[in-house]
Amino acid sequence: MSDRLKEPRLFHLNNGTIRVSITNYGATITSLFVPDKHGELADVVLGFDSVQTYMEGNPCYFGCIVGRVANRIKEGKFSLNGADYSLPINNGPNSLHGGNKGFDKVVWDVVEQKDGEQPSIIFKYESSDGEEGYPGDVTVTATYTLASTNTLRLDMEAVPKNKPTPISLAQHTYWNLGGHKSGNILDHLVQLSASRITPVDENSIPTGELLPVKGTPFDFTSEKKVGISIGEVGIGYDHNYVLLEYSGQEKSGLNHAAKVKEPSSGRVLNLWTDAPGVQFYTANYVNGVAGKEGAVYGKHSGLCLETQGFPNAINQPNFPSIVVQPGEKYKHSMLFEFSVE
Repeated sequence: MSDRLKEPRLFHLNNGTIRVSITNYGATITSLFVPDKHGELADVVLGFDSVQTYMEGNPCYFGCIVGRVANRIKEGKFSLNGADYSLPINNGPNSLHGGNKGFDKVVWDVVEQKDGEQPSIIFKYESSDGEEGYPGDVTVTATYTLASTNTLRLDMEAVPKNKPTPISLAQHTYWNLGGHKSGNILDHLVQLSASRITPVDENSIPTGELLPVKGTPFDFTSEKKVGISIGEVGIGYDHNYVLLEYSGQEKSGLNHAAKVKEPSSGRVLNLWTDAPGVQFYTANYVNGVAGKEGAVYGKHSGLCLETQGFPNAINQPNFPSIVVQPGEKYKHSMLFEFSVE
């Protein structure tokens, strides 16, 4: 590995329809251009102009891969095989997105970049035993591929070397299909392939229940505007939707998780995944962030669809386990499919 590739820098994938830029700092998507119904390209992800700005601080986690465990772990504590572990507390009383220096704040190695019909790039990160309080060495890879004219695919894998450890990665891009500087996402139409959520307590930790969404403001089983009932859920949506039981459509071996449409541009994003959950988050804590091209991002300026293991699953025996044994392989894929309507 040349030292040049160890430096934080930007990489570009382009298949003639989709153009995406990704930095090896946090394996972060910094821009993604897709056409609207008139063929006009716009950058539909929130972010910053330079890699340097991400390194100086990305408290909203724009575009990055978060881990070793995405989302919240209650009080930053868990027990595994009789040993107790303590993690950094960085979100109220909880540990969030891997701690103070999670996978979003490290430089990943660049293993390979390919051009051609299916341009791709592979990033790798070696996470060491005890890093941010987590047990065991883990090798993580993230492969971004423009898999077809209109799709971006991400395949994440992680292999613990010597100790069992919780692993649950997520991709934390904020989408605004009108363009990253087009205002809020309250008019975006969203459909989520989930009939239940994992409701949370006052510290945003799941209670352990699985709550049916029918008849509640959380119901996105059919397409609806984000803004219609957002006022009924506190400051906005920040909830894990249960994808497990939903036997809907499939594509490339992945289940349909979400559809997002922006009416004025006609841009549509369909998200497919093999993860058990998806965190639907409406940028509730984004406030006056200086973004790309002079944009200032405010509350609800983007939406996240973070496919993931359930939050705090390490402490909830009835949730799907996120513990991976040495030699086993954690796998998590997602397909972002763009179209117009």
